[in-house]
Amino acid sequence: MTAFLINMAYHVLPFLAVIGPVITVHEFGHFLAAKAVDTKIDQFAIGFGKPWARWVDKSGVEWRLGWAPFGGFVRFAGDDNAASVPDTDDLDAMRAEVLAREGPEQLRRYYHFKPLWQRALISSAGPVANFLLAITIFAVMLMTLGEPIAPARVEAVTPDSPAARAGLQVGDVVTEVNGREVKTFQTVKQEIILRTGVPMKFRVDRGGQVVNLTVVPFRGEVTDDVGHKHQMGKIGVTFGFKASEQHTRRYGPIDAVVAGAGRTVDVVHTTVFYLGRMITGQEKADQISGPLGMAQISGDLAKEAAAGSVNVASFFANMGLTLVLLVANISVGIGFLNLMPIPVLDGGHLLFYAYEAIARRPLAAKVQAAGYRVGLALVLGLMLFATWNDLQRLRVFNFLGGLHS
Repeated sequence: MTAFLINMAYHVLPFLAVIGPVITVHEFGHFLAAKAVDTKIDQFAIGFGKPWARWVDKSGVEWRLGWAPFGGFVRFAGDDNAASVPDTDDLDAMRAEVLAREGPEQLRRYYHFKPLWQRALISSAGPVANFLLAITIFAVMLMTLGEPIAPARVEAVTPDSPAARAGLQVGDVVTEVNGREVKTFQTVKQEIILRTGVPMKFRVDRGGQVVNLTVVPFRGEVTDDVGHKHQMGKIGVTFGFKASEQHTRRYGPIDAVVAGAGRTVDVVHTTVFYLGRMITGQEKADQISGPLGMAQISGDLAKEAAAGSVNVASFFANMGLTLVLLVANISVGIGFLNLMPIPVLDGGHLLFYAYEAIARRPLAAKVQAAGYRVGLALVLGLMLFATWNDLQRLRVFNFLGGLHS
């Protein structure tokens, strides 16, 4: 029982430490943007379900902390439409009610009577806050801890592998892959794993001579940093470097922010590239994870931090660093996901506002309601699919089958 509780603590507590800040920053982005343009707000909630804490501030905003920390929301005054975009009839009725109850001065503070650009600003502020969080974390890490630099030197080449057929040799140093500068072998691995069957352009330094090669990865078993095995792209190469060849580059504030933004863009680019290949059937969808997968990753990273720590202080330092980097990467994913043009997400609201800007009137209520239902079905379907992947990855079905055998 004790071992079970410790294992649960390893997975649940780090997961909450990761997902909590990501959600809070997202919703706080909406909140700050709304406050900046003097929008009347009824509630700010982190988590769903019955609140275990709530209070009302001086401006009349009710703050709520729910028991299920998997989401959150900002509720604006008069925001009763499920899609947050009332049609013309709803707006007319709301306008008459607010004018009768509060007068014309308060009408301009209601979200739905704000200029279109202000509503778009508020909707986009959540994802933007997630991107800014990631950029900030990456930048701080680059300024304080620096970036490890080591050559991607070929240590071994598997016979009859894509690397061998392309002409890669032991001792080659990969300096560029697909036009991207290589600072460490991890850069090369990240490019390879999602490019099964895609020709890749390598530029290598071979004893001072520049050699250009084309390598086509094949699908094989790849082990990630926490020991999980995946079927992804590989080329049959082992990289290595001498300790004397490794050094750490520390960035100044401006360079760190630029590099942090670059890392954020890289995460988005990798996500878009993977989704594109998945849609076209070139890549499997088994890498999509949901809350269970995030909890597993958080727990595995926490265990890895514990294994590499010599005392309690180093454990918390290692785990804190690991989880903060995970927060940055997940924050980018949450920001990107919310910008997808699906009703119920921020991108869906922006899509409705784009229609309103062109047509000069809100979308009809029936169309909004239908779009909301379709969007909700898509989001729930994606969550169920991601949870199925997580259960498969955790071998839950094998475990349950074993109980009845």
